[in-house]
Order: sequence, then C-alpha cells, then structure tokens
Amino acid sequence: MLDICLLGTGGMLPLPYRYLTSLMVRYNGSNILIDCGEGTQNSIRIKGWSFKPIDVICITHFHADHISGLPGLLLTMGNAERTSPLTMIGPKGLEKVVNSLRIIAPELPFEIEFIELENESEVIEICGLKIEAFKVNHRVTCYGYSLILDRAGRFDVERAKALGLPVKYWNLLQKGEKVTFEDKEYTSDMVMGAGRKGLKCTYCTDTRPVPSIVQHARGADLFICEGMYGEDDKIGKAKEHKHMTMREAANLAKEACVKEMWLTHYSPATNRPAEFENMVKSIFPNAVMGKDRMEKELKFED
Repeated sequence: MLDICLLGTGGMLPLPYRYLTSLMVRYNGSNILIDCGEGTQNSIRIKGWSFKPIDVICITHFHADHISGLPGLLLTMGNAERTSPLTMIGPKGLEKVVNSLRIIAPELPFEIEFIELENESEVIEICGLKIEAFKVNHRVTCYGYSLILDRAGRFDVERAKALGLPVKYWNLLQKGEKVTFEDKEYTSDMVMGAGRKGLKCTYCTDTRPVPSIVQHARGADLFICEGMYGEDDKIGKAKEHKHMTMREAANLAKEACVKEMWLTHYSPATNRPAEFENMVKSIFPNAVMGKDRMEKELKFED
C-alpha cells in the first residue's frame, strides 16, 4: 500500500488558501517528499503527519517555489531529534544548491546523502521502492518522478513440495534469496509465479507536454500533473514559460492510460480550479481537481 498526500497545489507563490505544490508518499514506515516550497512544513503539520520519518526528498528543479522551504524543514527535522541520514535526489548541482540554502541551517544532527541526476532517466531503489526519475521540458533542468512498488508472483506450494524443499526454506525463497539444500542451489524463480501488477504514482510539474511524460506515466494508478492554466487562450503564456494547460494535462493522462489524474500547480490567478472541471473530465473522465492535503491509499488489486 502507498499512502499519497498532495500537500499543496499552488504554483509560483503560496496563497492564504493554497500551499505550494508538494507531495508526500508513505510506505512501510518511510516517508518520501517530492518538492519543498515555502510553507511545505506547515502543510505537513496541518495534515498531522510526522517530519521525523522523512527518509528521501526529491527535488524536481531549482526554482524557489519548489525548494525554498527546505532550510526550515531540515531544521524542524533536526529539532525532532532525527539522527539517521537523509537522502536527497535532484538535478545535477543539487548538493551545491542545498548547501547554499543551508547557510541559514548549518548544523544538523544527521547527514545528507546526495544523488544527482544527469541522464534522461534514472532508477533509484530505496526504502523498498523504485524511484524512476525522467527529464521533462522546463526553463531549467527539471525531472518528473514515478514511485513504483513492484509485486512478486504467488508462491507455488506444489512446486516447492515437488522439489522436496523443507518448509523452513520457503520464506527465504519468497524474499528472493538463494538457498542450498542437499548440495543443490535453489532460486526464487523455481517456486514463484509470474510477477503481479504493482503500484505506481507519477508526479510531473513545471513542463511542456513531452513524450517522456507519457512513457513514464503509462498505466500509473495515480498521475499527478500540473495544470497551470485552465483557460485555453493561455496556451501562448504556457508555451512561453514552459508550463502546460489543464487541457494538455488531460490529454497526457488519456494518452498514458492512467487510472486517475490529479491536477496541481495552479496559477495564482486561478482562484477556482473547479470552473474547468467539466472541460477536463470531457477529455479524461477520471480527473480530480487537486486540493491541498487530499489523500489517497493505493492498494494492490487483489
């Protein structure tokens, strides 16, 4: 199960009724945060979630509305007596940018480990998940992220019995480990069925529509995508500033065959995103106009 919370839905600047775009995912005792604009920690506190178990922070790009809340959050995590290392993932130059911000947060009781992205796409395995980073098209280097939870096939009891394997070895094989019994080596593929459908959440913001988004969001259980502008006549502005309209986001969701889409990263001039809901749903019916701190549990199908 993945527990997903859209902490904020705003772009450019926080508003009294809308925090900046950020996402938190909880899985198996770990928290993964994507983006940390000004006020993100306030939204986490209002939600009632904890700062201490944040193990990974992914940054999409180095614009203030996506990273300026980081020093305060790091200090809060330190004040929560956190001592275990924190992993940060982001574009090349991440360590330099974060250390510059840390001039006002110089002393922390935990280490920060940096993973800097340079390729068109990269996969990091961490906290029992796969984090798939992929380049998008913004004014600066920017990445989208897919969080993927794979699911192994079913354990085949009859095959294990036919091989004569004692029950004490079954759990090890289920975990993917090798075992040796009576001078013969056994591997998990000998007793496990084909892999079953896992879970996937894709987060993408501050970009023009590009094929890499469709490629990496394909089949996602939840696709969280920017909808900076609702009005179709803002397409020129979207192209100029390398953002996208809600209509373009809906078309991406349709092309990628995702199960559900949440829109986010609204322009400060978009006071009521719900005004555009009918238009969005006419293209992709299972679309939701994102709201601060909305939450969803993604569960395995069976």
